[in-house]
Amino acid sequence: MSSHREAPEIAKDPVADSTDVYAFVSPDQPGTVTLIANYVPLQEPAGGPNFYEFGDDVRYEIHVDNNGDGQPDVTYRFQFQTRLRNPDTFLYNTGPILSLDSPNWNRRQFCTVSKVNAQGGITPLGAGLPCPPCNIGPLSTPDYPALAGAAVHGLGGGVKLFAGQRAEGFYVDLGSIFDLANLRPFQQLHNQFGMNVFAGPAPGVNATNHLNVHSIAIQVPTTDLVRGASGEADPRSVIGVWTTASRQRVRLWDADNGENLDSGPFRQVSRLGNPLINEVIIALGDKDRWNTLPPAGDKQFAHYYAHPELAGLLPVLYPGVFPNLAALVKSGQARADLEAILLTGIPAGIVPGFQNSTGPLQADMLRLNTAISPTANPNILGVIGGDLAGFPNGRRVFDDVVTIELRAIAGLTVPLVDKTFTPDKAAGQVTDGLDPSSVSAPI
Repeated sequence: MSSHREAPEIAKDPVADSTDVYAFVSPDQPGTVTLIANYVPLQEPAGGPNFYEFGDDVRYEIHVDNNGDGQPDVTYRFQFQTRLRNPDTFLYNTGPILSLDSPNWNRRQFCTVSKVNAQGGITPLGAGLPCPPCNIGPLSTPDYPALAGAAVHGLGGGVKLFAGQRAEGFYVDLGSIFDLANLRPFQQLHNQFGMNVFAGPAPGVNATNHLNVHSIAIQVPTTDLVRGASGEADPRSVIGVWTTASRQRVRLWDADNGENLDSGPFRQVSRLGNPLINEVIIALGDKDRWNTLPPAGDKQFAHYYAHPELAGLLPVLYPGVFPNLAALVKSGQARADLEAILLTGIPAGIVPGFQNSTGPLQADMLRLNTAISPTANPNILGVIGGDLAGFPNGRRVFDDVVTIELRAIAGLTVPLVDKTFTPDKAAGQVTDGLDPSSVSAPI
């Protein structure tokens, strides 16, 4: 749900479909930021004989805005090349894969990474970097952690890269949420089915459990991303992060050779900054167009944040549960809290000791104050749980972004901008019923 199959066109193109983007100050390496972009959603582990991989014809990028204009100032660009050893076998591997150069591994993939500045200047960082194989099973990949570890590449200058398959860490009850927003702990109160189906709230079911994604993870020195920042209160400490995938503009099918021919300049086909936006905030008629635009153009979509459809649906679906939210929606008051959290960042003076504003421009980016250190005791509810190192200050893999955003939409964060508003008690309880324990260890 974070961005799995979020728009009609990109749902048909999974290798270019971004599922999640993360940005956090690295707890294992002080003075660095870890950026992660996941692609190729909802991978079944037993996906043979043609196992999942990045697209050789896709340009993957992670962008960083450090001056608040919604345009990239630093971009990390990733492109992939697949090499086939033996075209005369149907097998992905002909024996155990014990190393990244194993002769038993038939279809290998390699990554080229470069850094692009705001003017378009390109600095190569690495080429021909082997990705790990997919985690096939105990006979084919008997020591998968060792293969994954060997695919972590030092690129010099304090930069490290991994690109390959990983177990999905994002947890969400897709079946319940998209079944007319059937949310906990109020399922039994749903106006359509609750009284007839549920005696009480059922436990959450993690729809992404035991599934995989393809991850691009890069760890870089903070100084490579910011503009001379000097502490948490300094606006220059805040960066905006998003990921995109692009394809060449023209694609032709060569029927004689049975292959696609791509040409022309690259054009963006998907993007992702804050989680859940294109799924739950942007309307169906604008989803495909939203995917093709940079954050700098997001003012045209601001009305979806100011008046989110789900906020109006909750009081209707759950009669009597959200009366204060119902009155707020009826008043027509714009949701300045959501606009701040998701489109500009939170300015100083709203949350004590915290700010992650990038300025007045409305742009959907994941905003990270790089001067806020990781906490020793993280809270999965991030800032609303008192943990200033968590979402919406960047995003960590374990942050419960579904619950955080559901509660914000339900009105929990309105008092940040309107002290006269009292959130419904339900606003602090609504969830899809999952947490990090809902993610099973890889099989």
